[in-house]
Amino acid sequence: MTGAVRTMVLWCPDWPIAAAEIVDGVPAHTPVAVLYANRVVSCSPAARAQGVARGLRRREAQYRCPELTVLGYDPGRDARAFEPVVAAVAEVAAGVQVLRPGACALAARGPARHCGGEAAAAERIIEQVAAECLVESQVGVADGAFAAGLAARAGQLVPPGGTAAFLAGLDVGALGRPPLVDLLRRLGVRTLGAFAALPAADVLARFGADAAWAHRLAAGRDPRPLAVRQPPPDLAVSASYEDPLDRVDAAAFAARGLAARLHERLAAHGLACTRLGIEAVTATGLALHRTWRHDGLLTAAAIADRVRWQLDGWLTPARGDAARPTSGLVALRLVPDGVVRQAGQQPGLWGEAGEGGARADRALSRVQGLLGFGAVVTAFLGGGRSPDDRPRYVPWGEDRPAGDDAPWPGRLPAPAPAVVPPVPVPAEVRDAAGAPVTVSARLALSAPPALLLLDRRRLGVTGWAGPWPVDERWWTDSPRRQARFQLTLADGRAALAALTGGRWEVRAFYD
Repeated sequence: MTGAVRTMVLWCPDWPIAAAEIVDGVPAHTPVAVLYANRVVSCSPAARAQGVARGLRRREAQYRCPELTVLGYDPGRDARAFEPVVAAVAEVAAGVQVLRPGACALAARGPARHCGGEAAAAERIIEQVAAECLVESQVGVADGAFAAGLAARAGQLVPPGGTAAFLAGLDVGALGRPPLVDLLRRLGVRTLGAFAALPAADVLARFGADAAWAHRLAAGRDPRPLAVRQPPPDLAVSASYEDPLDRVDAAAFAARGLAARLHERLAAHGLACTRLGIEAVTATGLALHRTWRHDGLLTAAAIADRVRWQLDGWLTPARGDAARPTSGLVALRLVPDGVVRQAGQQPGLWGEAGEGGARADRALSRVQGLLGFGAVVTAFLGGGRSPDDRPRYVPWGEDRPAGDDAPWPGRLPAPAPAVVPPVPVPAEVRDAAGAPVTVSARLALSAPPALLLLDRRRLGVTGWAGPWPVDERWWTDSPRRQARFQLTLADGRAALAALTGGRWEVRAFYD
């Protein structure tokens, strides 16, 4: 006996791609890839058909497939899109555990009894997910969640007692532990069966406790019990109105009571709201939705304020927004899209957060409610190789995209420049003899930089570093190739200069 529980795992292939199609409408039948840290973590079948694979760098992936659509990795998007899939599985069998977005597990005994066998239960779950969520999935059954997850990728039902034989022929990469897998391969251990054949005591002594646990999994001994998923409580509040709300004051009065109900419901569960979804339906059937985020905890008054501001933005006419309703609101719903435990918010060093920050948040949120969600933005540094490529802007209150700050190969070394002009400043760089400094195709300098001509000024160059080459977008009609330098100037400043197409320009200044 292995002690492992007979487990069923549902797996959705290429889930980050499927989630992007569900949430953002990205067509999954086209070449699409999801990147994290500038490497492919998931790709669509159409992209794989053109040579794109997991682990490729972005540049190599786009070289193999020029029409590739590149998306950033967003675990929140993956989790939100997977929740309806989990709910669909829970309609067939209780006790569902989410392993990760795109995979969930449950004990096989219950659904097998109910449906007349494991094969019938697997088929029933796949049909349920397809009917409810329009999502393709596969189910695997084996002794233990680890083996069942691998069986799901093959769409295989491993018979009881056959888990060890099923695992024996699989590559050690299935363990999902890169350092251990690399070491085992260098030692000549390439399959799970070969790894399981090693003495358990020697594995523990040589590789440590985590490797000893992986050794048990490779042998089909997975005694971990499934952690049953508890369905989240329905915290949303809603109201409908026979007389459409077409005035801001009437809508705000109705929203105040709805906000109080939401706050009381959250408090009853020991929760507080950090991100609020506001949904409304007009008399003509137009559905409106907006999400507001707050760095602190939204009180009942703060929830009411944001609902009032948003309703004012929706109902106030004559702002040229085609999405504004032409009739009053007949339904209003508040959804706590992000919640935390009441005791989970860390106060400031001297108590609660300052009133100045709260006033600024209220003022910016008010402007956002009047002018539109995208009218107030926050800047942050994202991915890019040059300082002028890295600024990003997101609407006030929104989270920055996940993975957008991943380090890019060829990015300038620290420290970052302090001043970046909106347009690069034309300049000239000359050597000690007064001749223009040039760079060959092999990045060889014609002479060391000695003089920078900038805005009719002659600035001596006291030091320099570079060149750092950039060769971007070479597969498009507008490629960019440049050599970058850091120049220390005689007036105490430093400049980031670039030679592009035989022309010098200053792209940034250092303090």
